[in-house]
Amino acid sequence: MRQLNEILEECSVQAFDLQFNKARSWKQESDGRVLVGYLPIYFPREIVHALNGLAVGILGTGDRKQIIKGDAYYQSYICHLPRGIVEMALDSSLLEFDGFIFPAICDCIRNLSGMFKLADKGKFQRYFDYPQNFNPTIGGRFYRHEIQKIIDDIQSINGATLDFEKLNHSIGLFNKNRQLIEEIYNIRQEYPWRLSAVDTYHILRAGLVIPVEEHNKILEDVIAHLHEERGEPVDNIRVVITGSFCEQPPVGLIKSIEMAGCYIVDDDYMLGSRWIQGDVPDNTDDPLGALVNAFLTQSTFSSAIYDIDNSKGRKLVERVKSRNAEGVIFSAASFCDPALLDRPDLQKVCDASGIPNINFQYHENTGQFKVIKEQAGTFSDSIKLWA
Repeated sequence: MRQLNEILEECSVQAFDLQFNKARSWKQESDGRVLVGYLPIYFPREIVHALNGLAVGILGTGDRKQIIKGDAYYQSYICHLPRGIVEMALDSSLLEFDGFIFPAICDCIRNLSGMFKLADKGKFQRYFDYPQNFNPTIGGRFYRHEIQKIIDDIQSINGATLDFEKLNHSIGLFNKNRQLIEEIYNIRQEYPWRLSAVDTYHILRAGLVIPVEEHNKILEDVIAHLHEERGEPVDNIRVVITGSFCEQPPVGLIKSIEMAGCYIVDDDYMLGSRWIQGDVPDNTDDPLGALVNAFLTQSTFSSAIYDIDNSKGRKLVERVKSRNAEGVIFSAASFCDPALLDRPDLQKVCDASGIPNINFQYHENTGQFKVIKEQAGTFSDSIKLWA
């Protein structure tokens, strides 16, 4: 087993490799392999894996790349993420990708899918719509049809066959992935000083750009290290962060929150990796149906999904209580309509439940964190003194 510092260094590199070198090398190792890029938040990666492909998360450029061309494609009053992705599409970052999936998050992503299609990026560009009706005979049928389109897109490239044994195997691997991620969060809930929020973020983000088999091994090694005492506990409050499900915060922002006196014991940064709650059946004659049913019945809450029976406020309160958190930080990207429209209702529920909360906005390329650090520090101190 490798040393933890070595693992963390590798993950920090992979998490922000805007050339996706690991994925490119994987594709070149064998004929018939395909790379499918997908945008946040959730996408059933199992189907790509079962078709001899690698689903690669494209989360924008963060503060790692200057945006010049991308600014010419979008108006100024939208979030920063699509600008960075356009910039990547116009240079060499995405050349090896065979296709692109644009999950239905908001209108900006819908428009981005059209830009990729007009620019003829990849062999296919698929806008992936989620069902907003969770009735299996309506939303379930629609969702299965949407997944089948992507299956057809990939098969048209490499001619791979999709049988239930392959898909069951892929489902089992991603079940294991979610189990291991959840175990890390459970350990950090009790001993958050053993692994910083930044390191946790790097580990999960790296998992979006490497094969799931390799990521599972990394997670297993990390967990083995976390069972041993390391680091020193400090007098921080425990908080849940929500609202960052799509555009990702700068690493400096995450670090600033921790340095201000907050242990981040739960978050929605890498929400797609944790979207399905629990395991998907991986030994059925209809594994595609199992994936559809899991989305309908095991999805977490998100501002990108409208589900009248899945109370987002109640779910947030449950998460805070289950993590023994002392407060909530609402952290959303500027101009993120879904998150910012949900925030007032979520704040009302937190207030009614007696859960302290604060909020702020960011850009993925924010460079100054002094104000946020002061705000988070004041929030931490107020809870220590008066909560």
